Amino acid sequence: MPALSKVIDDKKYMWDGNVYDSEEEAQKVAEGYAEDGFDTKIVSEEGHFLVYNRREIK
Repeated sequence: MPALSKVIDDKKYMWDGNVYDSEEEAQKVAEGYAEDGFDTKIVSEEGHFLVYNRREIK
């Protein structure tokens, strides 16, 4: 099971809970999160792709 959170570039990101088989599929999902104001990162693990995101509290 992937890590629920990861520190990337000194910032904590949370996994969205889904495993994507293609980078294109993960990219589409990440773009949706970005449109909602999230900072997103796509991570490749064991042949699958994971989307991690974060949003700063204002």
